[in-house]
Amino acid sequence: MMGEPTVMQEALFYEFSIERHVPADHLLRSIDRFVDLSGLRSHLRPFYSEIGRPSIDPELMIRMLIVGYCFGIRSERRLCEEVHLNLAYRWFCRLGLEGDVPDHSTFSKNRHGRFRDSDLLRELFETTVRRCIEEGLGGNEGFAVDASLIRADANKQRSAEGSEQVDWETMAATRRSVQEYLDTLDDAAWGAASEVKPKFISRSDPAAQWTGAMKGHAFFAYATNYLIDLDHAVIVDVEASRAIRQAEVGAARTMIDRAQDRFGLYPERLAADSAYGSAEMLGWLVHERGIEPHIPVFDKSERRDGTFERAEFSYDRERDLYTCPGGKELRQYRRRFASPRDGVDDEGFMRYRASKLDCDVWPSSLDAVRTVQPARSYALSTRGARDMARDIAATDAYVTSRRERKKVEMLFAHLKRILKLDRLRLRGPNGARDEFHLAATAQNLRKLAKLIPVPMPKPA
Repeated sequence: MMGEPTVMQEALFYEFSIERHVPADHLLRSIDRFVDLSGLRSHLRPFYSEIGRPSIDPELMIRMLIVGYCFGIRSERRLCEEVHLNLAYRWFCRLGLEGDVPDHSTFSKNRHGRFRDSDLLRELFETTVRRCIEEGLGGNEGFAVDASLIRADANKQRSAEGSEQVDWETMAATRRSVQEYLDTLDDAAWGAASEVKPKFISRSDPAAQWTGAMKGHAFFAYATNYLIDLDHAVIVDVEASRAIRQAEVGAARTMIDRAQDRFGLYPERLAADSAYGSAEMLGWLVHERGIEPHIPVFDKSERRDGTFERAEFSYDRERDLYTCPGGKELRQYRRRFASPRDGVDDEGFMRYRASKLDCDVWPSSLDAVRTVQPARSYALSTRGARDMARDIAATDAYVTSRRERKKVEMLFAHLKRILKLDRLRLRGPNGARDEFHLAATAQNLRKLAKLIPVPMPKPA
């Protein structure tokens, strides 16, 4: 006979354990081993009042944010619903069955207030990096750096042209993102990165860069910059910047310095693409940091005006001079000085010049093909660093570094496809930093969970 539905009766007592209902192979079980929030309250204590009613536990909110970014739950409203219903999420957040989930508006108040003032999310990210180093997943041998564009929460319809006069000071009184834009105008990774005015500026998020770098429709974007360890692809540092090459190069230098100061990491080599192969960047890596640049040289020496190209000059290290295709010598100085000079001019260049007599009297057979530069000079700022980068590019180690550098691109793909961070929800430079820090924290925790196996229980 057909069964009838049973009438659910409320029991007086229940015996239920969340611990037994969370699978042993669940991702959160592996991640929970590496989440250390022991110093969170002491870090936040100066930002809380000594009187008044108790606030919502900050550790609960941080654990909820970790869950959201690990599983690609971008909406805080939806995150609260998922934590309310999912037993594994409740277990990770230490809520139990009867614990109340905070309202989604609480995240906004704390994120724009205590969390940002105390730089808590940065501290959370660095805690995961230290744990990776303790587990043997971080080293000093090789690093890679790269940047990826993330769409900003802005559109063209509410933008202004770059040449248009906008009263940003008045708008800053009511819009947090505009005030952050004004505060970062002198920063090397933001306003001071380039003097070129963008074609459009968003009124809702003016720090976002209008860019067409994706070879499609242009859009407003920020750049997330990763510095990773080449052995295990651990994110050693992350930085937000404008979506232009100069800002990304500046962010790379900031991350290298910070990795040394915070963690004592000093890489032997750095792998990157040609965007980081400028003379200034190569000179900084080689002469100031002693890092081998496994980077293609950013070379714009190709000439179309009939003048000589850089590759056509040969350098004599012993005599410290260049020789042009016509066999003429280019020197820094043509007379001796009582006190030696370093040869660097006010612009930071070392200039090698040819004699005017050599340039005026040119073989007719070559004159029909090439002419000499009017200034008769060949300017170099970091000759040794660029030559070193070119020499490294011919080695097998460079081929290995180029192959390993793809790990940072895989992290960006994981960031956008798995963690769903292809468009920002928060506005302003600080909002971009918050999201990038949380996403990098989630990726490092997932890396730890994947590479460090769960210890087997000991038999009784």
